[in-house]
Amino acid sequence: MHLTDGDRAMLDGAKGAAPQLAMQILVRMAEVYGADELMDITQAHIDSTIYLGDATLEFAERLAALGAKVAVPTSLNVSGVDECGWKDWAVPADWAAKAARQMLAYERMGAVPTWTCAPYQTKMRPSFGQQIAWGESNAIAFANSVIGARTERYPDLLDICCAIAGRVPAVGLHLTENRAGQLLLRLAGIPRALQQDDQFFAVLGHLVGKLAGDLIPVIEGVDVVPTEDHLKAFSAAVASSGRVALFHIVGVTPEAGTLDAAFQGRAPRQTQEITIADLRAARRELTTADGQPLDMVILGSPHFSVAEFVQLAPLVAGKRRHAKVKFLITSGRFMKEMAEKAGVLGPIVDFGAQITLDTCILASPMLPPEIKTLMTNSPKYAYYAPSLLNTRVTFGSLADCVRSAVEGRVVRDDSLWETP
Repeated sequence: MHLTDGDRAMLDGAKGAAPQLAMQILVRMAEVYGADELMDITQAHIDSTIYLGDATLEFAERLAALGAKVAVPTSLNVSGVDECGWKDWAVPADWAAKAARQMLAYERMGAVPTWTCAPYQTKMRPSFGQQIAWGESNAIAFANSVIGARTERYPDLLDICCAIAGRVPAVGLHLTENRAGQLLLRLAGIPRALQQDDQFFAVLGHLVGKLAGDLIPVIEGVDVVPTEDHLKAFSAAVASSGRVALFHIVGVTPEAGTLDAAFQGRAPRQTQEITIADLRAARRELTTADGQPLDMVILGSPHFSVAEFVQLAPLVAGKRRHAKVKFLITSGRFMKEMAEKAGVLGPIVDFGAQITLDTCILASPMLPPEIKTLMTNSPKYAYYAPSLLNTRVTFGSLADCVRSAVEGRVVRDDSLWETP
């Protein structure tokens, strides 16, 4: 593998012990990837922030103790704890202390304390064509697909090495020729009314992820203009049920102005139709609960945006959640601050919602054992909660979630999805 003089200086320790360690790991992993060389990046997003045990803490503190500093603007993913609100939940004190130490270690390296799984909602949003090194599956899919920035799927611990070195292996989705579509998925007879439903893109993403695996899917036949939050839900779903790091939606995403552009003039490897029956089956898969009992409504994976706070406020105004149903929103500190400035938090708090910042139920042991049945509009929460949290989940729209929280039981309007 060809290394520049700057790469070799880092590898030889001329720039310090921390860059040397980062470059040693990066070069070894570049060999695993089959890279011929490294390339510059201009931004990074670190998923290694989630405390997973002593090993992740030790790695972060070792780098910080060696004086590591990120070489490019770097945002931070969710942490393992809500620094200010963890005592409201079932988080063990020892866990909270270690998770907080890990957070501090990454801040000492010069990373920006965004603490969100949706960095594209912050001021650190990259631009089209920008070479970046991002961790966190939904963020990778969103950056590559919706924005048109370029990143591979960087795993924990390698992501921070890339940020310190400012370099990545010149492989995969960093290169134009590797960004062409491979699998064509055509929507067949999907009514426009269903495409406009609040759940549509979440369900479609769940289905596409299963069909695509690690191929690059191209979706043709979308007749509506999705909001950014719809594309956020799609990105999270497609990266959860599958291993999708890049997708194209013809006429929607920036590298798919036409079908031919999405495939870069090549023929698709495979073509498949998606029918309304396929979508109904996918939606049913996102529900694992078997009845109406409900312990908690959980929103915000990926983190709740300002637009979602604005959408939620009138749905809960003048109402109150049922006493036996907790209503939890996970979000980032910047999103909450912007929602406060927009004046929409008042009715949400009055409704009885709790807002947890900087983490989520999948990254922190915060849920007490008595919470067994959840309802969510997040395809990612619906996909992971049964296996990671041993809970049952009902998937529904945002309006369904509010109605259910008020009535104290699962209430869904399935008419649009079940109509022949």
